[in-house]
Amino acid sequence: MRLTTTRTAALLGAPVLALTLLAPAAQAAPGPGHDGGPVAAGAAVLERIGAPTTTTADGPVWSPVATGFASTPTDDLPHGTTGGAGGDAVTVRDAAALAEAAASDEPLTIYVKGTIEPAEFGSMIDVASDKTIVGFASGAELVGVGLRLDHVENVIVRNLRFRDSYVPGDWDGKSADNDNDGIRVDTSSHVWIDHNELTRLGDGLIDVRKDSTAVTLSWNYLHDHNKTVGVGWTDNVVTEITMHHNRFSNTYQRNASIDNVAAGHLYNNWFDGQAQYGTMSRGASQLVVESSVYSNGEDAIVAKDPASKVDSRDNRFTTIRGRKDDTGPTFDPAARYPYTPDDVADVTRVVTRGAGTLGAQEKVRRTVTVALDGTGDYASIGAAVGAASRSPHPVDVVVEPGVYREVVRVWPGADGTTIRGATGDPEDVVLTYDLAAGQAKFYGGTFGHTGSPVLSVLADDVTLRDLTVENAYDEAANGGSQALALRTSGDRTVLDGVRLLGNQDTYLADPGSGAAAARTYVTDSYIEGDVDFVYGGGTLVVEDSEIRSLDRGSATNNGYVAAPATVPGGKGFLFTGTRFTSDAAAGTVFLGRPWHPSSNPLVDPSVVVRDSWLGAHVGTPAWSDMSGWSWRDDFMREYRNAGPGAAPAGAVVDGRPQLTADEAAAHTREAYLSGDDGWTPWR
Repeated sequence: MRLTTTRTAALLGAPVLALTLLAPAAQAAPGPGHDGGPVAAGAAVLERIGAPTTTTADGPVWSPVATGFASTPTDDLPHGTTGGAGGDAVTVRDAAALAEAAASDEPLTIYVKGTIEPAEFGSMIDVASDKTIVGFASGAELVGVGLRLDHVENVIVRNLRFRDSYVPGDWDGKSADNDNDGIRVDTSSHVWIDHNELTRLGDGLIDVRKDSTAVTLSWNYLHDHNKTVGVGWTDNVVTEITMHHNRFSNTYQRNASIDNVAAGHLYNNWFDGQAQYGTMSRGASQLVVESSVYSNGEDAIVAKDPASKVDSRDNRFTTIRGRKDDTGPTFDPAARYPYTPDDVADVTRVVTRGAGTLGAQEKVRRTVTVALDGTGDYASIGAAVGAASRSPHPVDVVVEPGVYREVVRVWPGADGTTIRGATGDPEDVVLTYDLAAGQAKFYGGTFGHTGSPVLSVLADDVTLRDLTVENAYDEAANGGSQALALRTSGDRTVLDGVRLLGNQDTYLADPGSGAAAARTYVTDSYIEGDVDFVYGGGTLVVEDSEIRSLDRGSATNNGYVAAPATVPGGKGFLFTGTRFTSDAAAGTVFLGRPWHPSSNPLVDPSVVVRDSWLGAHVGTPAWSDMSGWSWRDDFMREYRNAGPGAAPAGAVVDGRPQLTADEAAAHTREAYLSGDDGWTPWR
C-alpha cells in the first residue's frame, strides 16, 4: 500500500491537509507520465473504449479526469485521483487475470474485455493502489464477483457492469454467507467510480466504509436492489464524498445511507422508485443535496438525528410520500471543487441518456422468468418487475414455484405487466413479507398504508395470476395493526386466481390519482382477513371468489369484511357470485362499514353484496357504523344472496337493506368497470 503517514493520519481523523484546489478539469496542468499527464491519459482511455464526447452544463459526460471530491489534490496526488495514469496498460479476459493485474504494485490501466466470472460465486477481487479498471468498449461485466479496495488510494473504476451475485431468497441480504458487494471501499482515499451499472447483487451495490474519503460516484446506473449505497461503518466524521448524475431505479433503501460524513455533496441525481427511503443523513453527517429529482417513492430526504444535517437546494419531488427534510446550510461545495449543476428540469433526460456503461444497458424480453434455483432470468420478483417498469413494451413475468420473501413495487411505467405463477396453482408461488402499517421505521414514523404492503401495483393494466401474496405480520406476537398484503392504485388491474392472506387491512383498493377512481377486477380468487380486510376508495368488483373472515375468538364481534371510502367519480365495491366463509361464531361478522378517512365528508362509501353465498357468521344488521359515521347514511346493500347468513328471500329485515330492481340493474360488473373505454376484463 502506498499511503503516506500524513495521509493515514487524515484518514484516521487528524486534521485534513490544507488543499490547493484544482482548476476546472479542462485546465488541469499536465503531470508526470508517458502520456503527458492525467488529462491526456484520461482522454486516451476514453478514446480507446469509444466513449462519446457529449457535454452538459457540468462538463463532459465522460470526463477525462476525476470530478467531485475525488479530484481534490494532496501532496501525494497533486492532480487528485488519476488511477493508473503513467503506468502500463493490460487487457484481461478472466477473473484470474483481473485479480493478478489488480493486485500489482505498479500503476496500471486494466482493460476488462467480455464477461468476468469467478471460480467462487460471490467472491471479491482485491484492488491495489494506482489502478484504473475500465471496461473495454461495451459489454464488459463482472458477474457474481465484486471489487474490494482495502487501505489503498488512487483508484478509478469505469464502464463496468456488475450483476447477479444475488443469493436467491435472501432479499434482505442477511444470510451469513452473503457479503457480496459490487464495489467495497474500506479505509481508502481518492476513489472515482464512474459510468458503471450495478444490479441484482447480494449485499450492497456500493459500500464506502471505515473512514474512506475523497470519493466520487458519478454517472452510475444502480437498479433493482434492496441496499443500494451505504456510507459509514465508522465513528469518525471524516469522509468526503460526491455523488452526481447517478440514476437509481427500483432501489428499496440506502440511496444513499450516509453516516458520519464530514462533507457529502449530491447533485443532479435521479432517484426513481424507492419503497422505503431515498437519501439519509445520519451520524452527524453534513450533506448538500441539490438539483436532484426524487420520483415515486417514500421519505425522499431524511435527517435521522439532530446532529445530522441536510441542505436541500432546488430539488424536485414527484409522487413522493413522506419526508423531504431540509435543515439549512451545511458547507459550500463550490469552495471545495469546481462544478456547475445541470438544471433540475433537465436531470431526468440527461441522466437517462448518460448514466451507466457504453452501449445498451437493458434488454428485457416480453416474457421473463423468475426462479429461486438460478434457472430463471431473475432470482427475485422485484428485479423482474423493476426491469418491466423501464421496458418499452409490456412484460409477462412468469414465477417458478417457491417462497419469495421480498417487498415488491410495480412502479408507474410498468403498464401492461403480468405477474403469474408458472404452474397455475396459486399455492405454489408465495410472495411474503411482514411489515405492519403501524410499525415504526428505524428513523422515525411508521410504514403506513403505502410502506407496509408486500406488493403494490402502481402501474396501469397490470394482471396478477395464480400466485399468493401474504403479509405474515404476527399479530399474536406484536399486537394488532394494519398489515397489507396488496395495494393497487393503477387503473384496470386484474387479479385472477390470486390468494391474498393477512389479518387487518389485507387488501387496499386505492382510487389512484386519475380523474376517475382506479378500477380492479378480482375473479376466481381468495381473500382472507378479519378487520376491514378489503378497503379503500377505488372501484372494485370481486366475482366468483371466496372471502374468508378469520375467527378472532369473540362471541360478539369477529370483524368486518369491507371498509369502502368511495371517492367522487368512483363506484365503490361490488361482490357478486362470491362465497363469504368463516369458522367464526354465528352472527359475529359484519359485511362492512363506511370509512371516511380523516372524517372526509366528500367520500361516499358504497358496497354491494349480490348473488352471493353468505355463511352463518354474517349477522344482522350486516353493516356497522365507523368512527361516528352511520352506515345507514351511506350505500350498503345486498341483493339475492343465499346461505345461512343471508336475509330470508323476499323478507324485509331491518339492518339488511336490499337493492331495488332498478338499482340492481345499475350495480353490475359492466356498470362498475366498463367506463368510457369499454374495459371488459372478464372476456
